[in-house]
Amino acid sequence: MGEQPQPAGISWAWARPLRKAAGLIRPGTPGTPPAPAPEDDLTGHIVDCAVYVDGHRRPGACDYDAGLDAVRDAPGTFLWLGLHEPTESDFAPIAKRFGLDELAVEAAVTRRQRPKIERFADVTVFVLRTTRYVEHPALTETCEVVETGSVVIFIGDRYVITVRHGPAGQLAPVRADLEQRPDRLALGPWAVAHAVADRLVDSYLDVALAFETDIDELEDHVFGAQPQNRSAQIYQLKRELMEFKRAVAPLQQPLGVLTEDKEGLPKEIRRYFRDVNDHLLRTVERIVTYDDLLNSILQARLAQLSVDQNNDMRKIAAWAAMAAAQTALAGIYGMNFVYMPELQWKFGYPMVLGLMVTIAVLMYRAFRRSGWL
Repeated sequence: MGEQPQPAGISWAWARPLRKAAGLIRPGTPGTPPAPAPEDDLTGHIVDCAVYVDGHRRPGACDYDAGLDAVRDAPGTFLWLGLHEPTESDFAPIAKRFGLDELAVEAAVTRRQRPKIERFADVTVFVLRTTRYVEHPALTETCEVVETGSVVIFIGDRYVITVRHGPAGQLAPVRADLEQRPDRLALGPWAVAHAVADRLVDSYLDVALAFETDIDELEDHVFGAQPQNRSAQIYQLKRELMEFKRAVAPLQQPLGVLTEDKEGLPKEIRRYFRDVNDHLLRTVERIVTYDDLLNSILQARLAQLSVDQNNDMRKIAAWAAMAAAQTALAGIYGMNFVYMPELQWKFGYPMVLGLMVTIAVLMYRAFRRSGWL
């Protein structure tokens, strides 16, 4: 079989670009494109860079400068550049080469951005937050439960740039999955934006399910046979849930815009974003439910503490009343008046002691019957 024809507008010579996708080139043979570098093995801040032609990755190394020139006038092609935690100076030449607005550049180099979508001329900036559940042997008042970061996506006509901050939300698996679906990649840069959003929203649901496990454990401790004071842990989990909510809930507005965007977004991609939005709504509903449940647990625990304190005060009052009765008798017979009855009676001392014991027993039984002891 001869070489594949070169698509119009591609200025370089590239060998057998579609034969691997057709199964004609086995992995490891000459002409096979190198596997993308793992995200933890960074060369500078560029994680991966590739040109895609009709949904298939162009073989060989890719330079974003030359790649951008190649895809500008070539139908069915686009460039995907992935970066991890670039500084402002690192991102400056990329921003200049792609003609990005300075406000868009600020979003790319800022770690904590609120989820949003903005348009700058012909570039759309889509900001999402990443989340990761932090495993912990036991919930304490200081332990971290959720870790957050951000992903900024620059979507142009023939390119997409993904910038990730933080350890959560690695995008290498997203790229690998998309490269196994050339029909989806053929939809262009918005297909990448959808795949990233879909993966992150799915991770939100995983974190929410992990939160549910912690809440169940708290309920067991607070309402178990031997209740424990977990007020500090409840408050810490509530704080972590609020951080999670701040990362997830604001994404509803950008996704709502994308599902209604009928100009710049392909119809097929809008349908996919509606599915992502449905998953996000499920997660937000879980977060609201968990927040209400934690409030109820905290209020119930405070009510338990009030009841326990009231019981303690009743016990103290009951013992104090019994002691007061003995003190009253001892005080009366300790006044040492000359003409006081029973002072010269030989049975006076045992009688008073017996009276004190009898009064104490009767009071103890009365308090026990009423639930004070």
